[in-house]
Formats: sequence, C-alpha cells, structure tokens
Amino acid sequence: MSEAQRTRTIRTDYLARVEGEGAMYVKIDGTEIVDVKLRIYEPPRFFEALLRGRAFTEAPDITARICGICPVAYQTSAVRAMEDACGITIDEGPIRDLRRLLYCAEWIESHALHVYMLHAPDFLGYTGAVEMAADHREIVEQGLRMKKLGNEILEIVGGRAIHPINVRVGGFYKAPAQAEVRGLRDELQAVREIALDTVRWTSKLDFPDVERETDLLVLSHPGEYPIERGEIVTGGGLRFPVAHFGEHVVEEHVEHSNALHARLHGASYLTGPLARFNLAADRLRPVAQEAAREAGLRAPTFNPFKSIIVRSVELVEVLDEAVELAERYEEPDAPFVDVQPRRGVGHGASEAPRGLLYHRYEIDDEGTILDAQIVPPTSQNQLAIEEDLRAVVTEGIDLPDEQLRLRCEQAIRNHDPCISCATHFLELTVDRS
Repeated sequence: MSEAQRTRTIRTDYLARVEGEGAMYVKIDGTEIVDVKLRIYEPPRFFEALLRGRAFTEAPDITARICGICPVAYQTSAVRAMEDACGITIDEGPIRDLRRLLYCAEWIESHALHVYMLHAPDFLGYTGAVEMAADHREIVEQGLRMKKLGNEILEIVGGRAIHPINVRVGGFYKAPAQAEVRGLRDELQAVREIALDTVRWTSKLDFPDVERETDLLVLSHPGEYPIERGEIVTGGGLRFPVAHFGEHVVEEHVEHSNALHARLHGASYLTGPLARFNLAADRLRPVAQEAAREAGLRAPTFNPFKSIIVRSVELVEVLDEAVELAERYEEPDAPFVDVQPRRGVGHGASEAPRGLLYHRYEIDDEGTILDAQIVPPTSQNQLAIEEDLRAVVTEGIDLPDEQLRLRCEQAIRNHDPCISCATHFLELTVDRS
C-alpha cells in the first residue's frame, strides 16, 4: 500500500510543555487534509459569572486567579476597564510607570519560561528542559536567571510573584521603596545582555518553511511598543477604540471546544508576539531594533515558528525599558487615585505575553458588577492555531508519523497557549483514511 493510500493514526495523550488540557484532531484522506480541530475540553471555569454581584474593587484580585503565568495582564485589563467605567484615566506619572514596570516583569518571567523551558527543547531535540540541561546547562541557567528576576520585580511591585496582591483600581495599595526599585538596575542590565544573547542563538535555530499570512490585532499607542494602553489596530488597516472591540470581534461557540472561538469580521486573526512585531517593530527601543536587525528578523514575518525569535526580541525590549523605569523611579505622593463608582460600562485591554486581553464590565451606582466579559488571547488564537496546523501538515504530509506528530506539537507551542485562560488541551490524534 502506498503512503497516499494507507490509514495512519497518531495520538498524543498528553501534550507536554503547554499550560492546560485539550486535544487536537487531524484527519487525512490519502494526501488530502479533511479536518483539523483544536479541541479544548477542560470544563468551563465561569469567572465571568463569578464576578457578577461582586464589588468593582474585587475584579483585579479575582481575575488574577485566572492564570498564574499572566496574572498582571488580567489585573491591568480589569483596572483599566473599571477606571474607564468610573471616568478615571491614569496614563502618566509614577503610578503608570509602576504599572508598566509590573507588566515588564510579567513579560520577562513569561517569555523566559516559554523561550527556554517550553519551546527551545522542540528546536534542540529534547523532550523537556530537564533533559536539555544535561547538554545545555548554560542555556537553562540563563532562562532560570531571567525568570527569577521577573519574579523578583513582581514581588517588589506586586506584593508576590504569583497572583500579585498589591494592584487595585486606581493604582497600588502600597508603593515600593525607591531603594528597592532602583536596586534592580544592576541585575536588569546584566540580564539584558543575556536577552541579547538569546536573540542571537534563537535566530540560528532550524525553522520549518511555513509561511501563513493572516490578519493581525494589537494595541497601538504613539511612540510605544504595545503593552498596557492604546487603541486597537489590525493588519488590514482598521483602527478603533478598545470600547468598540465587540463591534469588530465576535465570539462563537463551536461543538469541539469549551472555549469560545473569536473572529474578526468573520475571519480568523492572530494576536501576540508576531502580531505585535509585524505592526509595531518600528516602535521597539533602539537596542531591541538592533537585536532584531542582527538576527535577520524583518517585519512582516509570518513564519509562526520564528515567534521564538520575536519573544527573545521582546525580552530585550522590556528589560531595556525596565532599566529606565527603575533608574527614574521615585515614590509617588500617594500610591493610588481615589476612584468612586458610578453606573456605567467600562472597557480595558492590555497585551498579555500571548496577545491582546480584553475586559468589559457593567457596574451600578454602588460599584456592584452587573455583567462581565473577558476575551483572552488563547481563545482568540484558536482558529489561527488550527490554520497553522493545516499548513504544517500540508508542508510535512510525507513525514513519518512520529516526526509529523512532533512537528504538530511544536506548531501548537509556537503560540505558547495558556489554555487555563481560554478554558485547556492535551491529546493529539491524526486519522489517515
């Protein structure tokens, strides 16, 4: 029986090095790809329902529990939405600087975890970081040092590394001491050099020849690489305020996933590192722009496997900014602005390491939450991941079963899916008939 005629089934019971549970199904009839499904089957977690009836001041602490890797993204989108509902804007001054520093810390620890521990083993031929450490001890130690620094900043500014407790609507419960923040400078500068080296070695990895152009969606603010504020822009040239997110992006339930699928005007789109780089590379800080140039990374780039280089460039970006923020930090006169509730609807968005995270809340005059909507980046990227898988299988359809399985797993990890946020994944089945 020829390869084009035989039936092949590939199954992965546990997809390693992603956060969450689910399954992927690929059906191939001869040389034709019949079906591709990314099935997220972790039970829904009902955070939006949990928020209803709670005080508007509780949103940052409750939503932070959605994810242990990107809690700051949830807190930031939540406080921006609540402040929007209450008619407050904090876009300048030391409170905004502290928020930006806290967000930089999250990108540092999250990107370091993904680049070094979750994604690099795919490229270097190891089942995990522990096995990789036997031959590449220095690489793993660099990743751990980066993650430790990110966690340290989270503790100083946020109160603790996992699910920070110092963030509140209007600012922070307590401002860190100037000496603590400025004391981060030396280690930030040292780790920035490690990040530059990270860009160099990731750029030399072997990348499958997969290019898949798609629409993009990111925040945009003049003169800044997108992190915690801005309007929304798309690769197709649309620009609209965060409050109009629901007019352009529609969520829908599909039978094979417990997470909602999102479409931009009826089509799939991508949010996250590749989208940010493609639409905002010119707003990277000079040191990050130079690192990207030396790595041969140019916008636009649509090879999803090269997202590991982009994340490395983003590490340089946020480490360089964190140095500046630490150097100029002065304790604010007050750590927060008093925010009084009023009846209204508020919208907030920020760029989690994995992409744009949108929150919408309706509150009453007393600040009780009447309605909540949270659209995480992984659920927005589900369709893009499925289309990536279709492209990967098309390009590697003649690969042996085991190689094709590994290539598909790697394609999924390109997006660093946080399936807890979307609601999780695991099992890979390829059915050839």
